Amino acid sequence: MIDDFLNGDLSAVEEAVRKAAATEITPRYRQLAAHEIVEKSGPHDLVTTADRNAEEHLTASLTALLPGSVVVGEEAVHADPSVYEALLGDAPVWIVDPVDGTRQFVRGEPGFCTLVALTQHGEVLASWTYAPVLEEMAIAIRGSGARLNGTPIRSGSPAPGAVLEVAMSHPDFTTPDQKHALLGLNGGGVQARPCGSAGLEYLSVARGDLDAVAFSWENAWDHAAGLLLVTEAGGAQMTVSGEPFRIAGGNTLPFTAARDSGTAQKVRDLLLGPSGPSAV
Repeated sequence: MIDDFLNGDLSAVEEAVRKAAATEITPRYRQLAAHEIVEKSGPHDLVTTADRNAEEHLTASLTALLPGSVVVGEEAVHADPSVYEALLGDAPVWIVDPVDGTRQFVRGEPGFCTLVALTQHGEVLASWTYAPVLEEMAIAIRGSGARLNGTPIRSGSPAPGAVLEVAMSHPDFTTPDQKHALLGLNGGGVQARPCGSAGLEYLSVARGDLDAVAFSWENAWDHAAGLLLVTEAGGAQMTVSGEPFRIAGGNTLPFTAARDSGTAQKVRDLLLGPSGPSAV
């Protein structure tokens, strides 16, 4: 069933993503009322009416497109953590982040996107990254490459000897050594900065505008779409253990995704910190 779906016309998925954004997200862009913004775990973890309504919209539309599929969405998991367990089941799973970059959205900045990935048995098969204000739609299909607004994209490799630009989650890397490894090596071959919307940072890597990303958390909705986008564009990813990142969890963190395997290895070595493997 899943193979037939992937080999068919997937334009309906793109249309569903665009429609959810047009209906529930962009009308609230720079129009949010105070009561439409709620803190979850703290002031840096926000949810808005747009997040909730867009996820409900996508849950209905995506499962209708693929009968028997289920949705693991950020807001549904926040309400009921057991929803995450669907990633370990047999049914096809749509992983949804309705507004990736909610803080940017709340501030009225354009750097947010909607992320959708189709997975089964922990393998990401297709992904959609849609930035409505930026008018960018990136689509990746496993084994078929990555496209941005219909045009194939390749991550390429950094120029030999170039300073690597790395966007990293901030500030909670696992150990002080890991923080130092990136933030402390600015000017030593790496220029690190805090990341914005995870989905848009992955897109920057996939199109060759950013050399690597490094993250210290493993929520599937933040990473599933972007990791497939990067790898289908020719990039690479790995955790500090040297293993591929697993969408269903249980990873040795932090992890990186980069323009090529050599860059991923270099960032991975930096993430280990001066104490080496004992630092993680």
